[in-house]
Amino acid sequence: MGRWLSDSFCLDEETAVFDTDKTKLKYLFNVRRLIDGEEIRDFAPELLINAAGLAQTENAFRAVIPFLSKNCIISDIASVKNDLKQFYINSGFRFVSTHPMFGPTFADIGNLKTQSAIIISESCTEGKNFFRRFYEKLGVKVFEAGFEEHDELTAYSLTTPFAATLAFVSCLKPIQAPGTTFKKHMEIADGLLSEDDELLTEILLNRRGAARIEAVKTALEELCTLVKKHDAGAVKDYLHNIRKEWEVNSHAIHHAGKR
Repeated sequence: MGRWLSDSFCLDEETAVFDTDKTKLKYLFNVRRLIDGEEIRDFAPELLINAAGLAQTENAFRAVIPFLSKNCIISDIASVKNDLKQFYINSGFRFVSTHPMFGPTFADIGNLKTQSAIIISESCTEGKNFFRRFYEKLGVKVFEAGFEEHDELTAYSLTTPFAATLAFVSCLKPIQAPGTTFKKHMEIADGLLSEDDELLTEILLNRRGAARIEAVKTALEELCTLVKKHDAGAVKDYLHNIRKEWEVNSHAIHHAGKR
């Protein structure tokens, strides 16, 4: 995502990239490659975007903050925010935190009109406006949420389907299946497993993630109990209730999306 961001910014903004792994700087174009802190100080960025994984985000900030002007806005794109709110408060810097809910391995980076991004509402106004313009220029739908609400949304919208897909993958056998539904699930699984392990781990280890996985587990246990009883009437009642819940919830989701 750091490479994608540098490619996206470099034609309209003066852009520089810093990485402790210098090999990652080799194939970047139209950007300045920075290899030490003093070069960061000389570049004097107005906005610093930290694209390190969540486990390294705070350490990456600490490594470069000594070389930043106090006027610089610091930023992250982490999928899970956890303790970043307190870090930002303690840092003394203005900040903007966002979450582009797509990645270069799963989304069509050339066409992001079906994708979404979240901007954290506690962010500074200038930072929020910058990222809103950036995302909307790409056709990305922008949502705004607080730190806590963001991580709840991440657990709900990412951990839940990730867990269901991983359960599907764990049940696979080396048998070719002709079903259309099976094929669609295979495509979803292929996309999920092409994502970076660090990103998947961040999503699954969201502090709220275990509760979402428990919800999936409970739903499967309920269905398994019905199937074991071999009670057609009970299964039909289950399907009827599920369909009613789906109609209500999907209608509410579509209605919210149009507002």
